[in-house]
Parts: sequence; structure tokens; C-alpha cells
Amino acid sequence: MVFNICSECNQELDEYNDWCKSCNSKHFQNDFNNWTSGNDKIDKFIQDAQLNANNHWKVIEWIPYDRFKDVRQIGKGGFGTIHYARWIDGYIGGWDIENQQWKRYYQGEVALKKFDNFVNLDDVLNEMEIHFKTYCSGVFTSIRFYGITQDPETHSYMMVLQYASDGNLREYLKINFNNINWEQKLDNLWRLSLRLKDIHQLDIVHQDFHPGNILSYNFKTDLRISDFGLSKLIGANPNNPEKKNIFGVLPYIAPEVLSGNEEYTKAADVYSFGIIAYEMITSFLPYPDIPHDEDLAIKICNGLPPKIPFHTPKLITRMIMRCWDARVTHRPTFEELYDGLDKHYSDYYNYFYNGKNKDSEIVIQIKKAEEFSANQESTNTTNTTTTTPLNYQTHPQAIYTSRLLNFPKLPKPKNEENFERELEELTKSFSHINTNDDIDEF
Repeated sequence: MVFNICSECNQELDEYNDWCKSCNSKHFQNDFNNWTSGNDKIDKFIQDAQLNANNHWKVIEWIPYDRFKDVRQIGKGGFGTIHYARWIDGYIGGWDIENQQWKRYYQGEVALKKFDNFVNLDDVLNEMEIHFKTYCSGVFTSIRFYGITQDPETHSYMMVLQYASDGNLREYLKINFNNINWEQKLDNLWRLSLRLKDIHQLDIVHQDFHPGNILSYNFKTDLRISDFGLSKLIGANPNNPEKKNIFGVLPYIAPEVLSGNEEYTKAADVYSFGIIAYEMITSFLPYPDIPHDEDLAIKICNGLPPKIPFHTPKLITRMIMRCWDARVTHRPTFEELYDGLDKHYSDYYNYFYNGKNKDSEIVIQIKKAEEFSANQESTNTTNTTTTTPLNYQTHPQAIYTSRLLNFPKLPKPKNEENFERELEELTKSFSHINTNDDIDEF
């Protein structure tokens, strides 16, 4: 086995890595007196990351604002704004011994997440630390985090992030849904379950999970989770008096959280995943035709789900419905969701690209769904008034951005009258194929 050798200290390096932690941490440390963010906590956060980095993608740095050009606002969230910029220097990739400076790569597009001035600095640091932890977990769950800068006019701190050229999932679906086939739908669902499985394995709950916080540079090959402003490590700050505040996008918030019945748990992220999965499969926004107010919150707590089209593959319908179950302990975990989607995606992938697994249940069901859609398209050519997923109107008070929600008198969550019977019938309908392992318990 051939190892790389550090040309400074002659130490053997990891087979797949030419980063010398010992030498590079010294180079970082030697530069500590040459920069400051103006805040000791942020300085320490950056310095600790640099000293502990065992790979270039685990490095974050303080980046002076004048190293960015063409800065312009491209979005707004619940706690700040998102800006596009071009980074003159690019990220650190290693040490240039000859020139005694950092080698840098990818001088190009980045996103700057600017925090509003009312956001507490400890909350800013919390988001930065959780985002960094999820990215460095080894599976790149979140968008890459390059460093921190500061707006010289407002003095607001900004995270420097990878630019997601395909934008967020909601906008992507709006523009591209008619060109997204079932192979990509299953792939995206599988990847999304993997991302949340990894986040939960770190004992982190997201708390504001919706399509606006799912980003990608190419949704055909990857997707990442973003916006950890509300995320927390499970068990952290148990005596925080502000934890009762509910902040988010109403249709994606689990009923037990809305009602104040339970704290935000991993199961609440699973509920949000179910709503997102519905949107990914149908392209319909949840509850688009009614105001997102206290009446809707009451309906959600009373078990009113979005209506899943009847021709949706029943394996997918069952998965989504289980995520929506008001009985929190009946919801699947992301481990279960990942295992089930991994099986279904693998089966359909082998059919789609290799012509195999024609008798797989997921393949059969998707074929039926595609036949129905083809018949609908044929009908729509002669009926121009038919509503399709991409031309419906949303209610002016249907709000799909995060906000503070204050509904003090909501009922205890329950499933709608026929929910459990329908879910049981769906499960029974697959009982004949259980022995062939064509259905997974997700």
C-alpha cells in the first residue's frame, strides 16, 4: 500500500488524503494574530475547526468581506437573507511549500447567509456549529460551509456557503416537475431519507424541515439540507424558556408540536418528511387553497391530511401516511424509511436502466401510475380547463415561509376518522408479497 508523504515533515499520510494535520495546524496557528472576526466566540469556533481539520473540506476561515464581489440578495428566510457572491480567492486546499502560502481552489460562486440584527449571537453560533457538524459528519449532509464574514455596513455576521445553483426543492419542483421521472423521484426520496437519518444519528433534530430548506447544485444527482437556525442537539438547553415558541411553515409542522402536546422530537421531522414526500410525488403544495391560520392548525391537529392522488403507488402512499400518523410512536424512523426506499429505488433502478425486476411490486405500481398520467395528458389535450399540478392557484394567505406561530388553544392531535382503517387496508393489500421481501416495514 502506497501512502502519501508530507514534504514538510516526511510523515506518512492517509492513503486517500494529502492533508498533513500536524503541519497545517501549525500554519493556521501562526496566522491567528493576523485576523479577527471581532468576536472571541466566533474566533475560537474558527480556530478550533482549523486546528482539528484532518482534511481540507473540514476547514473554515474568517474571510474579509472585500474578498467578495457582485454581491446581491437572492432570497429571504425567517432569520435573515441569502446573497449571491463571487469569492475572489476560493477555498483552502493545502499548503504551498514553495511560496509559503495556502493553495486555493474554486474561485467562484458562493452564497452568503446574512443574519438579521435581532438574532442573538448565541443562536447564530448554534446554527453555525450544527451546520458545520452535519457537513463534517462524513456524508456531506448539508451544504458546504467555507467560512464566516461580516457585512461592513450592518456588522451582521454571514455564513459563506456553497452556492446551490439548482436552488431549493420547492422552486425546482415548480419549474421542472413535468420532466421529473419516477427514477429521479425515488432517488430524491432515498437521498433525503439518508440525509435526515444522518442528522438524527448525530442526535440533532432539524425543527424547520420543508422544501425551502432542501438545496442542490443538481437535483438529478444530489441534495443537501440547509437552514439549521432552529435545530438543536437533543437534550440541550432543557430549561430554555423560549423553547415553547413554535416557528416554521405551518403545513410541515407535526400536530403534537403545534398543539404544545410534546416537544419537538425526531418523530416531528418524520412528519415533515411525509409532507415533503407528498409534494415531491405530486408537485402540489400542501393546503394551497386555504389560509394558513389557526383554522388550518386545528384541522391538522384533527387529522386532516393533504389528499394523496388515488393513482399514487400504494407503497409510497403507505409510507407517506405512516409519517403523518398522529400516534407519534407509530411513525417510522429515518432508518426504516431509508431501508425501505433503498429497496424500492434499487428495484426500480434495475428495471429502469437494465430491464430487470419487472415483477417487483414498486415497478408494477409505478407502471400503473404512469399509464394513468398518460391517459390524463391525452384527456387534457381536449379539455383545456382541467387543473394540473403546475397551473393551480394558491390562496393569498397560504404562507410557505417560516414564521412565528401562536395558536394557544389547539385540540389534542388525532387521526381523522378513516385514517387508521385505510392504513390497515393498505398494509393488508401487501401481505401476499411479504414473503418475497417486496415490501419493507417503513
